[in-house]
Amino acid sequence: MSDSPNNAVLEAIKTVGLSAVLALGIRQFVAEARYIPSESMLPTLEVNDRLMIEKVTYRFRQPERGDIVVFNPTTALEEQDFHDAFIKRVIGLPGEEVAVEAGQVLIDGQPLSEGYTQGNLPTEVGPCMTQDEQPFLSEPVVIPEDAYLVLGDNRNNSYDSRCWGIVPKSKIIGRAAVRFWPLGRIGGVDRSEAE
Repeated sequence: MSDSPNNAVLEAIKTVGLSAVLALGIRQFVAEARYIPSESMLPTLEVNDRLMIEKVTYRFRQPERGDIVVFNPTTALEEQDFHDAFIKRVIGLPGEEVAVEAGQVLIDGQPLSEGYTQGNLPTEVGPCMTQDEQPFLSEPVVIPEDAYLVLGDNRNNSYDSRCWGIVPKSKIIGRAAVRFWPLGRIGGVDRSEAE
C-alpha cells in the first residue's frame, strides 16, 4: 500500500517527461507556431496573425515561387544585428535572373504576375535601412544554387532581399501552412494567395 503514492508520482514524472520530449521533437522537426510582428506581408498576413509553420515539406521538395517561408537571419542580416526569424514570399528560384525594372519584378526577363502585393503598388529597388546600404537588386541578379530571393507582399514596407540579398536554403525553417488566429481568418496559407 505504501508503494502506491510513489508509483503514482513516478508515473506522473514519466508522463510529463515523455510529453516534454514529444513536444520538443515536434517543434524541432515537424511544426511550430509563429506570429506576424510587422506589416511587411500585408495584405496576405496581418499583424498578430498566428501561423503554424510546417517543417516537413522541404525535406522532400524545394521551395517554390509563391511559398511563404520563415527563415533565420542570413549572414548579412546578422551583421546588422538581426536575430529574430523573418517571414517573406519566395520570388526568385535557383538559376533564375531576377531584376526590378519600371516597378515590376522580372524573372528571366519576363514580368512576374503578383496580385498578392499590398495595393498592387509598383515594386521599387529601395530604399534600404541606411542610405549607405547599396540595394542588392540595383542590378539584375542570378540566384545561386540552394538559395532564394524573397520579398514581402507589402513592398513599400518590407525589408527584404532587395536590400540584403538571397536566403540560403539552410536558413529556411519552414513554410507557412495554416493561420490559426484570429478565428475569423482561420485557414490555409498557401500559394493560391500568390495568384
